[in-house]
Amino acid sequence: MNRRTLLTHAKVVFPDRVAEDSAILIEDGVIVAIDPVNSGTASVIDLSGRILMPGMIDLHCDALEKEVEPRPNVHFPLNFACSQADKRNAMSGVTTVFHALSFAHHEFGVRNNVFAAEIAHAVHDWQQHALVDNRVHARCEVTDTSAPEILAELIDKKEVYLLSFMDHTPGQGQFKDVAAYRSYLAGSYKKTEEELDDLLQRKLANVQGTAELIGQLAKKAKAHGIPLASHDDDCPERVCAMAELGVSISEFPVNIETARTAKYRGVSTLFGAPNVLRGASQSGSMRALDAVLKGVADCLCGDYSAAALLPSVFKLAELSGYELQEMVALVTSNPARAAGLLDRGEILVGKRADLIAVQHHGGLPQVEHVWVRGQVVFSACWRSSRLGHF
Repeated sequence: MNRRTLLTHAKVVFPDRVAEDSAILIEDGVIVAIDPVNSGTASVIDLSGRILMPGMIDLHCDALEKEVEPRPNVHFPLNFACSQADKRNAMSGVTTVFHALSFAHHEFGVRNNVFAAEIAHAVHDWQQHALVDNRVHARCEVTDTSAPEILAELIDKKEVYLLSFMDHTPGQGQFKDVAAYRSYLAGSYKKTEEELDDLLQRKLANVQGTAELIGQLAKKAKAHGIPLASHDDDCPERVCAMAELGVSISEFPVNIETARTAKYRGVSTLFGAPNVLRGASQSGSMRALDAVLKGVADCLCGDYSAAALLPSVFKLAELSGYELQEMVALVTSNPARAAGLLDRGEILVGKRADLIAVQHHGGLPQVEHVWVRGQVVFSACWRSSRLGHF
């Protein structure tokens, strides 16, 4: 089997430029040369001007939860759900995905801690069959006193690659008031008013113990080399407190002051790609486009839709005035660095050959081919363009 592949005549997105008619040589899953003079016996694939960029790295996508539970209390087998999420990410051009699983026992459904742990195990087990690199991003609801023990076990088993702290207590963060939180839970889980009353009472009662819970888990995660994130930071003081605990990623900061403080503290900021496509946050927080324009956005994530990543990158390039490679960095090299994945996210010699070929069809950038470690894992043959068979 020839383990050398030459991708030719591509429009390549490098970290510092976009190069027309360039070639990339891959050997044993790694990029070994740019525009080589001699490629030897490599198999040649002519990309005919298609855009070649690094495979995208999604630090936060909770779409797997919907694959498991497409409707309230309707559950698919976990291996089936993992396989579907894996394929959806491949076809979206995501070659490394952090499945965001919420450990929030009081929020019902798949966010029940025991159920969430089962899904985490399933992600780990499915990886031996997977198309892309599937990892678990464990989201710890800080008012849930039953989560730490389960999360500690998953960390010890090396099944967690990113740990984030979230607080959905009404009155701060994503939910500005009790009515907004009740509406979210009622819509997502179809619970009665009595069940919602009970949940809120327990949540508010546990607020006082959050600092100790966060501190213990943060210490354990850091001991295992797991990066930490905070969720829906709503003020500079909260960012600073999280940074003191070792948090290096601020997910969805809700306003510009908070995002600026994160940048000042060296904390990477992350915003949702759906926010870019829709032009607004679903919870009324700041627009991702504004974060980019003001220079406080480091990363984009799929949030609840991996498919939103690629079109968001190109939309931002059109609207912001930034170069394409700068916007591509939001979904490739920047999240790679934030997660400590220094072997991928850029088209450079020595990096993993996680790559995607992109062509516009119907006014949208579409993923035509995906390579993971130099192996084709996805191909699409659009009617408006034919590349041939690999």
